[in-house]
Amino acid sequence: MQKKFKKLNDLSARNKRVKILLSIAKQVKGFTVPIVTKVSEERFDPYQVLISCLLSLRTKDQTTAQATHRLFKVADNPVDMVKLTAKRIQKLIYPVGFYRNKSRVLIGVSRKINQDFAGRVPGRLEDLLALKGIGRKTANLVLGLGFGIPAICVDTHVHRISNRLGWVKTRTPEETEKALEKIIPKRWWVDLNSWLVAFGQNICVPISPFCSRCRVNSFCERTHVKKFR
Repeated sequence: MQKKFKKLNDLSARNKRVKILLSIAKQVKGFTVPIVTKVSEERFDPYQVLISCLLSLRTKDQTTAQATHRLFKVADNPVDMVKLTAKRIQKLIYPVGFYRNKSRVLIGVSRKINQDFAGRVPGRLEDLLALKGIGRKTANLVLGLGFGIPAICVDTHVHRISNRLGWVKTRTPEETEKALEKIIPKRWWVDLNSWLVAFGQNICVPISPFCSRCRVNSFCERTHVKKFR
């Protein structure tokens, strides 16, 4: 009897989370689409998703969008990318954050893809993580947006909002990823990042979130929120 009751409670909580997630999805429809999502929708090319993701780290989306546009006009595949010098790439992607280091990462990753994967971005998490400069966040985003493979990409927005809502109680992005995999239906794994990033950029901001504008504020535990608007 207790097991049956627990299953019903788990199902109820699961349905509630889905309802919250879909409400967030509706609210962010009018917001600017995150740059990596936009690249995937326009091109659906794993390599370009990968490069745009690497450029977006510690950089505003508008800056990343302009940088990817300039870069892809010159090199939108690993074969052409390795023909460019680091200085040439730096000029194309400036002023993205850490543009000097990123230029070297782009060349290194592209060279490895050419040498070990016949010029094609690998579609396995293990292979992506083996590429220098690529962590779980980037790897999962490439799997999801570049290949359509269910994967949860946890960035600062996903980590913050998942904890703030009370869905998880985690300290690191990797802990959040594992926790979300257990409670979010697989069909929503890929979309989760795009929705929560847009939500986190416009409503559920890091400091003093706009709770008065939020469609799901009645379901939110507001964990670690000291002040809100």
